[in-house]
Formats: sequence, structure tokens, C-alpha cells
Amino acid sequence: MIEEQVREVISVLEMIKEDGSVPKNVKGKIDLTITSLSSDNETSIKVDKALQELGDMSNDPNIPIYTRVEILNIISMLSTD
Repeated sequence: MIEEQVREVISVLEMIKEDGSVPKNVKGKIDLTITSLSSDNETSIKVDKALQELGDMSNDPNIPIYTRVEILNIISMLSTD
């Protein structure tokens, strides 16, 4: 179940990354998050690292509001397990 959620989160992150209004520094952090979630580490370690990176992103003052909402939704999805 959690692996399915991770794949869904990666898909949403890819869509956010393609948005032209998202700042480059946030896109870089999204790349790091995708890499973390795609790694061969234990699932709980991947999710914890991604949650930390997503939390940092959600506090970025330059991020568009709707992107912040998407990131907070992703955090919620990953935090449920």
C-alpha cells in the first residue's frame, strides 16, 4: 500500500516540477525528494527523508500558494502510515 502511495507522490511531484511558475530552487528540492523516494532504502527511511524535504519546501516564501497546497497534500498522504 505504501509503495503505491510513494509512486503516486512521485507522479504529483513530477507534475509540480513541470509547472513554469515553480521557482528553480524548489524544482531542485523536488528532484532531491523524487530521488529519495526512488532510492533502494527502506520505505520508512525514504518517506522520512522526503517528509523533511517537503516540509522545507512548504516553508519557502517564493512558492506559489497552489503549489504549497499540493505539497501539504503530499505531506498528508505520506504521513498517514
